[in-house]
Amino acid sequence: MKMYVITTGVIFGLLTIAHVLRIVGEDARLARDPAYMAITAASAAMCIWAFYVVRRARPVPTRS
Repeated sequence: MKMYVITTGVIFGLLTIAHVLRIVGEDARLARDPAYMAITAASAAMCIWAFYVVRRARPVPTRS
């Protein structure tokens, strides 16, 4: 489960980075598009949430 959350967090982080780079590289008009900004904010929030969950997860007990 932990690897799934890490993978999901990385994917949402990459989506956020791609959106920000697209705003910077292409046109600032994208920053005024509410749907585009909502998707960017949601993906950033999901990335932050995923890494928060991973940090708060209890360590998996190891067998001796």
